[in-house]
Amino acid sequence: MGSIKSSLFISLDGVIESPETWHFDYFDDEMGAVVGALMGEADATLLGRQTYEEFAGYWPSADPNDPITAQMNGARKYVVSNSLTDAEWENSSVVSGDVAAELTALKQDKVLGTTGSATLVRWMLEQRLVDELHLLVHPVVVGSGKKLFADGAKVPLDLVSATTFKTGVLHLVYAPTAATEPAATESTDPAAS
Repeated sequence: MGSIKSSLFISLDGVIESPETWHFDYFDDEMGAVVGALMGEADATLLGRQTYEEFAGYWPSADPNDPITAQMNGARKYVVSNSLTDAEWENSSVVSGDVAAELTALKQDKVLGTTGSATLVRWMLEQRLVDELHLLVHPVVVGSGKKLFADGAKVPLDLVSATTFKTGVLHLVYAPTAATEPAATESTDPAAS
């Protein structure tokens, strides 16, 4: 059986936006090993439309000598969107319509990993589709920017593990609390974008 594992870089004040402006001072071998392991165990990457468009605008023409370039371009990718009709980046498909049903079917036999895509991650948490939430909490207050949990429904989670890196980054892994129903929510359907 497969799963959905979501991972995000996040600041102490909950910001996930533009990690390239605050994240790299904390990236080291410990974090690289965690990120590499999460990428390595995923059969496919699950992306929201905005993250997909950012990645598709960069990776196809990125440095071919960088091993991450080949990994990103060669990986199977699913982009959640009802406004995107065609995903032109290599090995990409669009997931639309009844997204919850589509993702439930996909994760029956695949490990899906998400990168970024905060709106999608929030929605999947509310729908109880995320099996593991990996937060790499950086010891920095960014002060402004898009937050992972700005608004939305209550979603109970259980802490599975907590690791402190030498840089002060916390790697927190959460799973949905057992025996709770998906949250009744008015949050935005990620496929609406």
